[in-house]
Amino acid sequence: MNDQTPTRQRGSETLWLDAAAQLLCEAGIDAVKVMPLAKRLGLSRTGFYWHFRDREALLEALILRWEAKNTGNLVARTEAFAENICEAMFNLCDCWLDDTLFDSRLDLAIRNWARTDAALQERLNRADEQRLTAIQSMFTYHGYSEAEAEVRTMTVLYTQIGYLSMQVQESHWKRIARVPDYVEVFTGQRPSESDVGRFMSRHLTEQA
Repeated sequence: MNDQTPTRQRGSETLWLDAAAQLLCEAGIDAVKVMPLAKRLGLSRTGFYWHFRDREALLEALILRWEAKNTGNLVARTEAFAENICEAMFNLCDCWLDDTLFDSRLDLAIRNWARTDAALQERLNRADEQRLTAIQSMFTYHGYSEAEAEVRTMTVLYTQIGYLSMQVQESHWKRIARVPDYVEVFTGQRPSESDVGRFMSRHLTEQA
């Protein structure tokens, strides 16, 4: 690309994507435009085109990021080593508590965007199907029947989507403290103290 824009005015692809994701979450898809992003970042508008062909290319990159991070990581957590279904469910619950694994705000923003974009709705449907299949497979691997695994999987997914759509506000500590009870509801089994301890050790921090 024959662009003489200084590097400091171009930013990086990740920087532009981060800003676009933040704007999408804050104000919806109609707000994600080149000029507002450039202004927010304090960068040159021409710097945007160093990284993206046009706005549509940026939006596609946002969707790809969401697919890889949220669906990709969720599927990976269902496949992580677990000695029992409670440990497996704790592995999955990591997604709801670790923003580096699963971006809840972005997931809600994508769902809202898909209401006005049929092509994105199809991709969202495929992503939800991937998530459903992965979680259901996790249950059947640990001995649940297909029918029971399906119902328990829908309970897990619908609960999480409800959390997103209702934008539930609770402290980090309170949400962590409730997870063992959620695990019991989702699996029908009470997690052992060792399973709870391993989960808590991953998420306990000095900040609530």
